[in-house]
Amino acid sequence: MGHYSSHYWENPHDSGIPRSDRRSGGYRAYTPTALAGMRLAVSPAVDAEVAAAERAVRSLNRGTHGDLGLVSRFLLRSEAIASSYIEGITPSPQSVALAELALDEDVRGLTETAQQVARNMTIVRAASDALSTKDALTIGELETLQSSLITDPTDLQGVRTTQNWIGGSRYHPLEAAHVPPPPEQVRSLLEDLVLYMAGAAHSPIVQAALVHAQFETIHPFPDGNGRVGRALIHTVLTRRGLTSEVILPVSLVLATLHEQYIAGLGAFRVEGGPGSPEVFAAYEVWISTFAHAVHIAAEQAADLERRLAELREEWARIITEARHREGRVRATRRDSALSTILDALPGTPVLTTSTVTRMHGVTTTAAQNALARLAEYGILDPISIGRAQRAYVSLDVLDLITHSERAMASRDFDTASSPPVRAAPSRPQR
Repeated sequence: MGHYSSHYWENPHDSGIPRSDRRSGGYRAYTPTALAGMRLAVSPAVDAEVAAAERAVRSLNRGTHGDLGLVSRFLLRSEAIASSYIEGITPSPQSVALAELALDEDVRGLTETAQQVARNMTIVRAASDALSTKDALTIGELETLQSSLITDPTDLQGVRTTQNWIGGSRYHPLEAAHVPPPPEQVRSLLEDLVLYMAGAAHSPIVQAALVHAQFETIHPFPDGNGRVGRALIHTVLTRRGLTSEVILPVSLVLATLHEQYIAGLGAFRVEGGPGSPEVFAAYEVWISTFAHAVHIAAEQAADLERRLAELREEWARIITEARHREGRVRATRRDSALSTILDALPGTPVLTTSTVTRMHGVTTTAAQNALARLAEYGILDPISIGRAQRAYVSLDVLDLITHSERAMASRDFDTASSPPVRAAPSRPQR
């Protein structure tokens, strides 16, 4: 059952830090209720919220172009930034796209910030995909995910063996906002968590909500808990078949709804046994908050898909008019290098000749000609990425992604009615 336990903190610091940080004293740690096998009944109102959110996600999956699967990693850019130890630095979508390109090609002049973000994006996506296909999960797999994100220092890798806390002083837990369970309880709680993740006792959204809250409450690692906790949302939704190619920007919405998010997690940390009215009522607060965030994330992603469809129509119009001016009556072949580049452009808005040949299996000459033609049409812009090296960028796609991220950082999820309330990309200058 969920409960608080009393402990005493003996501060080991005699000097070198402020007196207020050298305090000793009592504190309370919270141990959550086990999830595996738990019966959970929610009110009709919350059940309706969850159902509405699920319908919004399933409707999104029925989109016609598949563009959301291509751009979903950009919707997670802010999560990757938060996952890096970056103080007030927000790389642009273009710099991150260039850094992602640099994972396979030689790109000069990149900032360490952008490279860190690109690495984290790739790691989290690959790990989430791997966990999504396994019949059963293990603590070791969670540790592998955490270790891939925390490469230095290595003593922060793996399940913690000391007490940690959230908020308050760096040196003691006496004024912490949340003190997770003692280290000796962590492995058994994680065993319960991975067992619950492997099942299907509750709906996908309810399961994702409980997994995320339980993981954040346990806070099992010395570092990287936020990154892993966010990845587990996508893992559960994909495992349960609610999402496939699309990665919902749930964490971005929760970051904007910060006060509700903190209040929901606080309510989740309730004292009481499984099945008790107190636990049901507390869990409902969190499940409602999470379902609301999922619903908004699906709506925002659907809006992005709609705008991408409009952008594709604009590209088609530009190409048709250009070909008519050139005296070409026939439409561009679907299997041409130009068409294949356009099909994948939302997912690769920065590319080179090598990118095109590697991704689409066309000749270097065909790739060069197609890129030059798209630049001539104004769909791509050439940029320098090093000595005698050129890349092509779709500013249309990057601007659209920036507008979407700014909207998700707005309290009204619309920058026309309210400005961003958290870190977000700068407004496009075009």
